[in-house]
Parts: sequence; C-alpha cells; structure tokens
Amino acid sequence: MAILLTCHSLTYPNASTATLSNVSLQLQAKQWTCLLGKSGSGKSTLLRLLANLLPDDVQFIGNIQTEHDENIHQHIAYMAQQDLLLPWLNVIDNVCLSYQFGSQKCQSEYKSCNAKKSVYQQAMTLLDKVGLRHYAEHMPQQLSGGMKQRVALARTLMQDKPIVLMDEPFSALDAVTRYKLQNLAVELLREKTVVLITHDPQEALRLGEQIIMLTGTP
Repeated sequence: MAILLTCHSLTYPNASTATLSNVSLQLQAKQWTCLLGKSGSGKSTLLRLLANLLPDDVQFIGNIQTEHDENIHQHIAYMAQQDLLLPWLNVIDNVCLSYQFGSQKCQSEYKSCNAKKSVYQQAMTLLDKVGLRHYAEHMPQQLSGGMKQRVALARTLMQDKPIVLMDEPFSALDAVTRYKLQNLAVELLREKTVVLITHDPQEALRLGEQIIMLTGTP
C-alpha cells in the first residue's frame, strides 16, 4: 500500500515554531523507506503522525492519502524502540495482544475457544519464524534484549497489516544482534510497506530502498 503525505505544518501546543513544515513524502508500496536524521529532526513525530498517535491538541495542516483513498490508520502496525512486552504475560500471550486488546471483532473472536486455538497456532508459527518457538511459555524477564525484540517483531507481524512503522527498534541492541535482527525483519516484512526511522546512516543504507533525510531546525 503506497502512501502520500503532505504536511504544510505540524505544531505542538505552546510551541513557537512548527516541528514539521513543508514536508512531502511518497512512500512506495512493498518497499523499505528509511527516515534518517539527528535527534530532534522530527522523525518520531512524523511516524506518530502516520500512526495517529499524536495528541489531539497538535495542529496538523496537510493530508495523508493512500493509493485507494483508504483510512490509513486501519492498515498500520507499529513497532516501537522499546519492546513494550507486558511483564505479567508470557511470550505467546504477548504476541497475541492485538487479539486481546484490539478491535471489538478481534476480542470477540479471541473469546471463542476454537478461534483462540487458531490464534495460538498462528502465533506459534510466527515464534517459529523468529526462532523462539521453544520460549512460548517463558516470561519477558527470562529473555535477553534481542529475544524480546524478536517477540516484539512477531507481535507486529501478528497484526498482519500492509504497513509497518518502526521507531528505531534495533538501536538498543549490540552490533551482532542488531545485524541478525535486521536480516530477520527484512525477510519477514518482504511484502510490507515499511517505514523505519533511524539516526544511523549505515542502517539506512543497508535496509532502505528509499532514504529520506530530515534536517530539522538548527
């Protein structure tokens, strides 16, 4: 799913200047687009704008379109910088979060025994793909940082959305783990439209089919 974003200005409450101004992006379907820039350049704000995660009092002048004029927010999965695993749930239940706390339809399906079994089978398939099938019953505190991010990746894939937004999900990992997880993400997200924000030029060059530089304000 391709995305066309036009942002004339985006301003936070009580801010004297716009955080984003005169930004125009065309994100190609089934490609990785990397938003590269230093801290404070507006990368995370832009990603949260696409994900509809900004506060209501932020003033946005512009528009976001998809190729078929669909509501973009229904087609997005979001992977944050932190793994955001719930510590009281085991691995497989964390992967299934979108069914437990998602739309009313997802929650209704999840309450059905047969549907719940199907959801768990799907989650196990994804855990197998990220190499964590044998850790399905483990708790988050029993996992390493890289393993937690693999669970977060499986949880993102579980939502089965055509657009995946990634907010520096590999930045806190050591170099070897980061490299392996990047390869895994590229393999598993091959058919998705991916927007990754990063401050690492090497990561952008390695993963991005399109790289967009955000300079921010001086």
